Amino acid sequence: MSGSKSSDASFAHAASVPPAVAAEHPLGLTIHTLPEAGGAMDAAQRTRHGRWKMLAVMLICAAPVIASYFTYYVIRPEGRKNYGELIEPQRPMPALPTTALDGSPGTLPDLKGQWLLVSVAGSQCDADCQKHLYLQRQLRESVGREKDRVDWVWLVTDGQTPPAALAPALQQAQVRRVDGAALAQWLAPAPGHALPDHIYVVDPQGHWMMRFPAPMDVAGAAKAKKDLERLLRASASWDEPGRPGKP
Repeated sequence: MSGSKSSDASFAHAASVPPAVAAEHPLGLTIHTLPEAGGAMDAAQRTRHGRWKMLAVMLICAAPVIASYFTYYVIRPEGRKNYGELIEPQRPMPALPTTALDGSPGTLPDLKGQWLLVSVAGSQCDADCQKHLYLQRQLRESVGREKDRVDWVWLVTDGQTPPAALAPALQQAQVRRVDGAALAQWLAPAPGHALPDHIYVVDPQGHWMMRFPAPMDVAGAAKAKKDLERLLRASASWDEPGRPGKP
């Protein structure tokens, strides 16, 4: 009985010890309070709201691009027909290594940020190649003040140097050497044609999206100009002259 009374007295004493003293007791217990259910629900709700806001911002940023393509591809007057063949689905530009005529290295995506009129040929550039280069330059000049949003590009599919006689005509062109076999995994000719037979259109985001019919003559170039003008109008809200971060 005396042991029981002693135990009760010890328990009563422990219960009366202030918290600061009880914390030093070797058998002291600490009780942690659990978070309230309402607080956890509020945190989850804030997370959901944050994700929705992020999605909304992304959609707002992409809206001009989506609207321009919707205008060009979907909302078209009846009876209007493109001269160029639309590529569906569009093919994103691969990160192929390139070499400029001065020997400086780069990659194909370095050309992004402009509308591109692209021709493909070997370095010796036969008569058809030279005609394409001429028509590319004329197409760019024909859009007037919008020409600063367009580059004309010659992709050379071998490692040789083009004839010196072509140098004056190429001063405003973007000329890059690129592996022809790798390039053929991105661009493709129409059935019955070869890769150098066409002029290809690539948008500022690097998507191959149109191929002009082969062979192209002056009359065909006039029709191609109308396609190019429509593309420039449709993308005017989000595409600006020059490449981002470059003068």
